[in-house]
Amino acid sequence: MAAASAVRTVGRRSRRLFDIFVAEIPWTVSSKELKEYFSQFGSVQRCQLPFNKDTGFHRRYCWIKFSTPEEVQNVLQKDPHILEGSKLALKQQVRRRRSQRRSQSE
Repeated sequence: MAAASAVRTVGRRSRRLFDIFVAEIPWTVSSKELKEYFSQFGSVQRCQLPFNKDTGFHRRYCWIKFSTPEEVQNVLQKDPHILEGSKLALKQQVRRRRSQRRSQSE
């Protein structure tokens, strides 16, 4: 039980390291296709597309990590982003220092 909790905590922490959150992903799009699409804006280091264990389908959102902040800006400057006829919803992840997170939660 404690091990599962530790894994979830590490997973939450690792998501904060991503640059962009992408939602409204069509069911038919894979992580490989997402990496290929976003690589036109720069070097994609990682694409995390979580799956639902019960259904076997992805959850229609993902996190994308780029190599540089300039690449993130390249992505955000283009609008709309459309894959397989569906408009993707993008949001830049805000990186906060630990001290800022503590002061906001108090």
